[in-house]
Amino acid sequence: MYAMFFGTRGFVVKEHKIETNKIDEGYNGLKIVHLSDIHYGKQSTSKEDLEEIVEDINLLKPDIVVLTGDLIDNNNITNSQYEELVNILNNINASIGKFAIDGNHDYVYKKWSVLIEDCGFINLNDTYELIYKNSYKPILLAGVSNNTYTTKNIKDKTETIFNHINSEKNNSSYNILLMHEPDYIDEIDYSKFDLVLAGHSHNGQVRIPFIGATILPDGAKKYYKEYYKLEDTKLYISSGIGTTILPIRLFNKPSYNFYRIIKK
Repeated sequence: MYAMFFGTRGFVVKEHKIETNKIDEGYNGLKIVHLSDIHYGKQSTSKEDLEEIVEDINLLKPDIVVLTGDLIDNNNITNSQYEELVNILNNINASIGKFAIDGNHDYVYKKWSVLIEDCGFINLNDTYELIYKNSYKPILLAGVSNNTYTTKNIKDKTETIFNHINSEKNNSSYNILLMHEPDYIDEIDYSKFDLVLAGHSHNGQVRIPFIGATILPDGAKKYYKEYYKLEDTKLYISSGIGTTILPIRLFNKPSYNFYRIIKK
């Protein structure tokens, strides 16, 4: 009962300072909010919860807000909930922009791409955006769609992204990748990215002391904790806002991540 009624209540902001010598001075202090696995349409994330989260995000004054999948929970969303999402998420303020990819629970909802754009987010499924500031070299922000339900492997889906990164015309100073299922990172050349942001694992929705995570989905069996350093690539995985399978969390509060990119 605790895991259902108290483990899913209250939200944590996990702040991370990321130091790098790669970004230009103009991006020093860049603030990124990382949302994931809201699973709207299920009991664990209410309209009031989401409104509170948006208010708190705006207090952080982020430059970029990213959503790494599972905004909704399959087809469990009514027309009124659709409108709630649009009204609430459009209130998020980000000075540069808001970007999203789909997750395995979004995939079955045929209107996901329309929904995400109605919510004020740019759809980054299998593509990239270059973020410019004055005359500084750009930051590349790329995204890959979910890999649970797909007819294409991740190498094919990221071909456009890697073609740009490896081209002579690419002059990005810092590369960020959004993905939903973190285990698929091993199937691409992740060394091309300085920062990878993922979701899906919920960091182990139910944790037992001295044992650890007990519920881990396919696609997050290897990488499920909050942070991994893969050579020079930093991988952060959000524990997410909502729940899946069972509406419970144990020793794992709902949360979102807040990153500050600091120039060394």
